[in-house]
Amino acid sequence: MKAVVYDRYGSPDGLRVEDVPVPMPGAGQVRVKVAAVSVNLSDWECLRGSPSYARIGGLRSPARRTLGSDIAGVVDAVGAGVSRFQPEDQVYGDNLALKGGFAEYAVAPESVLAHRPAQMTFAEASTIPQAGAIALQGTAGVTSGARVLINGAGGGSGSFAIQVAKRLGAHVTGVDNAGKLGFMSALGADEVIDYDRDDFTRDAGAYDLILDLAAHRSVLAYRRALAPGGSYRCVGGSVPTLLRVLTLGSVAGRVTGRRIGVLAVKQGPSFFEPLAALCAAGEVSTHIDRFFTLDEVPAALTRVGEGRALGKVVIRVS
Repeated sequence: MKAVVYDRYGSPDGLRVEDVPVPMPGAGQVRVKVAAVSVNLSDWECLRGSPSYARIGGLRSPARRTLGSDIAGVVDAVGAGVSRFQPEDQVYGDNLALKGGFAEYAVAPESVLAHRPAQMTFAEASTIPQAGAIALQGTAGVTSGARVLINGAGGGSGSFAIQVAKRLGAHVTGVDNAGKLGFMSALGADEVIDYDRDDFTRDAGAYDLILDLAAHRSVLAYRRALAPGGSYRCVGGSVPTLLRVLTLGSVAGRVTGRRIGVLAVKQGPSFFEPLAALCAAGEVSTHIDRFFTLDEVPAALTRVGEGRALGKVVIRVS
């Protein structure tokens, strides 16, 4: 089978398409003939080996030669003990531990997959698992009238988070680069901010919730932007910033009646299927920025890594 592989951390130039053996599913695993796989920022980070947490499991060289976790396709074979799926079932899920989605076939644990909603294409379904779980958990607890800011709102997770927060009745501010301002407004954001021109943390006490998908400011800056009783949740960002949020955030927040911390995103179908149901019902939209082929994975990763994608980028495999 064809697969996009790499042997060392670095630029997309190190990726190449190779013929490799078709993987065999082990106990509790299924093999999926991949139809589509969406690109996540985590794929870019694992390619680059940066931030340093992207090297977990492979400090000097990648633990997995083929990236791509958000897969959608057709079950081709099942391993011993698999009970939820059988060959020909159409599935999707976040295969974060094993990855392997940038290939014609991928092996995944039964537990990470769900049946594809009939109302959604494979490409649409592939956009949901990781980004959807982040969006739902990142906006949990939002109430009508709440002032919500989403930093990195023009990407995959952010585009879902805007829509979910608006459904809950929030006043949403989206932050991203200048090329995404119109896109965020079209998704429903009430206000948009170009991070190159304005610093949202200067708006003292402005927000009840900040969902930060690209954390790099100080804990004190985030605290300043939160209203009393507000919450700051970050998902990804520079290692120094994440460490500061982990170590100083709870103290700084507690002293001032705010909650500041890193969002530990829970994985699995129960955490992304609720968003898929909203998409299938037409209440939330999937937004595919561009399609690429397996041969074009380097360009797809670059587009996501450089922050140019509006919503999700999808690789069409079969």
